[in-house]
Amino acid sequence: MLLVNLGTPDAPTPRALRRYLGEFLSDPRVVEIPRVVWKPLLHGVILNLRPAQSAKRYAAIWGKDGSPLLVHSLRQRTLLLGYLGQRLKRAGLPADLCPVELGMRYGSPSVGAALDSLAAAQCEKILVLPLYPQYAASTTASAFDAVAAHLAHVRRVPALRFVDTFHADPGYIKALARNVNDDWMKHGRPDRLVLSFHGLPRRTLDAGDPYHCFCQVTARLLARELGLEAKQWILSFQSRFGRARWLTPYTADVLRQLGAEKVGRIDVFCPGFVADCLETLEEIAVEGQALYRAAGGAAFRVIPCLNEHPAWIAALADIAFRNLAGWLEAPPDIDARQQTQARARALGAKA
Repeated sequence: MLLVNLGTPDAPTPRALRRYLGEFLSDPRVVEIPRVVWKPLLHGVILNLRPAQSAKRYAAIWGKDGSPLLVHSLRQRTLLLGYLGQRLKRAGLPADLCPVELGMRYGSPSVGAALDSLAAAQCEKILVLPLYPQYAASTTASAFDAVAAHLAHVRRVPALRFVDTFHADPGYIKALARNVNDDWMKHGRPDRLVLSFHGLPRRTLDAGDPYHCFCQVTARLLARELGLEAKQWILSFQSRFGRARWLTPYTADVLRQLGAEKVGRIDVFCPGFVADCLETLEEIAVEGQALYRAAGGAAFRVIPCLNEHPAWIAALADIAFRNLAGWLEAPPDIDARQQTQARARALGAKA
């Protein structure tokens, strides 16, 4: 199995951010502007100004173990490997039958390095599972591009299966609800729940990208699982960049409005992120909270992402097993195979 997530800079420094943003913003799936227009702007302006700004934001969330996204993603990989091993043993199969590697679309560990590790483990079949619940061309399809680009230079290409979305997966929805309810058990229920998803330019929806629709489905299913009425929750989109119109409503606008209405306490939860990262720990917890309180709001909480919640790891294992169906078979016994080959050679020699 290959788990894929977005990625993170190696350090919260302008130099590391310049390298990371250069790779990220050079992806034509991410920035759908003609290269002849975008390249001079990227290398002449953005990569000279934005890295220092972004480095300060990353420094505010950087932990002693490094980037939160990478830390949580590696833990998810380790826990998933354990879950798979236990279920394989119960099925009478070797616990190490299905190695799991993590590859980041941008930065390290790279998708290519993860695929090389699986090849070194003699994996002839690989399930690629991007950790983006809602399909988008800029995330899920880009992960596919990275896999295909690396395998384009490999002589023995493995059999591949690719999970494109799990936005409505029952286990994923229940894990989201368990995570939210666990937080509410400790801190009580808010007056309003904001479900904030990463934003995309509006033109992606017009071009046929299902991301907006998938976010709506996830939000409705989660609200139903939590037993919320329509007036108790609202969906929004964050991380707008540039002057173009993006998916609405914008999270920043929603927070300002709720603050001005003095609705009381609001909780913000980001179902589209399976691990806490810059967008949740800084953009929402710091910038979003400041917007809400400046507009007149009071109590504000950010509910942690799924991270290593047991319900999420179990759901991830279920998704994996469904998509590995037919592949999880015990490898042939090497000694028995060698004996069979020897007998066949002996029979051939006698003939």
